[in-house]
Amino acid sequence: MRIQVRRTGGFAGIERYAEVDTSGRADAQEWHALAEQAVAAGRGTPPVGVPDGFGYQITVDGTTVYCADPRLTEEQRELISKVLKEGA
Repeated sequence: MRIQVRRTGGFAGIERYAEVDTSGRADAQEWHALAEQAVAAGRGTPPVGVPDGFGYQITVDGTTVYCADPRLTEEQRELISKVLKEGA
């Protein structure tokens, strides 16, 4: 499973992108479950965020959804954090 996260917005407007390929990872099942929950709660179009807040585009195996601060689910927040931390 390929998980991609693109973060835009914020005070400085700097875009950040990272992706993780779960193939061959010992914790792949955890990533898959988290990604499925995050995508299920996402929107098909970018939501209106708050001034200087972040907007996110999450793509999992070709399926793209959008979400924005401060209305992230716990699963979206965790997935975004993990991908931006571990992804390249």
